[in-house]
Amino acid sequence: MKIFQCGNCNASVFFENYSCDTCGHLTGYRATDRTMLAFSPDIAALISEREHDEYKYCKNNTYKVCNWVLEKDDPEDYCSACQLNRTIPNLSIPDSDNFENWQHLEIAKHRLIYQLQKIGLPLASKLKHEHGLCFDFVEKLNNPKLMTGHADGVITILIREGNSVLREQARKEMIEPYRTLVGHLRHEVGHYFWNVLVRDDAKVLAEYRTIFGDESQDYSEALQSYYKEGAPKDWQKSFISAYATSHPWEDWAETWAHYLHIMDMVETAYFFRLNVNPKFKSKALKTKVSFDPYTKTNFDIILRKCVPLSLAVNSINRAMGIPDVYPFVISPPIIEKLKFIHRLLLFKRN
Repeated sequence: MKIFQCGNCNASVFFENYSCDTCGHLTGYRATDRTMLAFSPDIAALISEREHDEYKYCKNNTYKVCNWVLEKDDPEDYCSACQLNRTIPNLSIPDSDNFENWQHLEIAKHRLIYQLQKIGLPLASKLKHEHGLCFDFVEKLNNPKLMTGHADGVITILIREGNSVLREQARKEMIEPYRTLVGHLRHEVGHYFWNVLVRDDAKVLAEYRTIFGDESQDYSEALQSYYKEGAPKDWQKSFISAYATSHPWEDWAETWAHYLHIMDMVETAYFFRLNVNPKFKSKALKTKVSFDPYTKTNFDIILRKCVPLSLAVNSINRAMGIPDVYPFVISPPIIEKLKFIHRLLLFKRN
């Protein structure tokens, strides 16, 4: 993600900031041009400091789960990210952690929407369009079969995923090297965009099948087999994760999520002008990120930046006793899958 600056004093502010820690001005993210605006805290109206236009906060700002702004006369009360919410947790339950979990979910979701908007993908709300997208953030309650997943544009996320302790327990139980909220969302939205970008295009579908396999095989049976027998011994040679081996749909969704991980990593490195230059001589580990990855057509160039970056960040994490940020190995077959997604998105964007 890009670095944001306060529209009043130019100090750095995070994407989720509601105010500038340096000058105290209120901050609000404008999605139309990915800019952080600043507003005087002493004036009731939200008048942008530099442009002097009037805005309003998304209605979910009331709960401090959204800092996005809309133009004052916009007929919508919710921003383009919050318009995608169909179900939010019940916030009236005493002594529950629903509110805190929802806050965590919204941070991850807003980061996802930022990225999808930057790519230029269609994000129609299912609340208004039959084939659109929406999010259900729900509790399991008395429905033990309710699970995180995707179905016909509806992305369901169990709110317990917002609890880092429970999420870590689930990660260990599922023997997963990586389990985050933004990872969940990127994976599940991948299923939705498979429908949008692949399913109904015969040429694209044919190419997809040569790379990922035939998705027409029975999905339920494939999952049952995976949970019973596990992944093949040599799965790392062709798949980004063990779960990706379960079915071509899951292979796509896992690869899609990792594509978004990589693009976000390199974009962030670009805005920080990160330079990896090991003390020992190694061309493979030396890199300087001098471009925004979303402007590049050649995915190999992006990948060459990602590898040394991930090694450097993983090494810093290990020095602090923290798990690797990116604990994955990208083999040549996985690269081909990532390139397919990159080409597909470039074609749709152009």
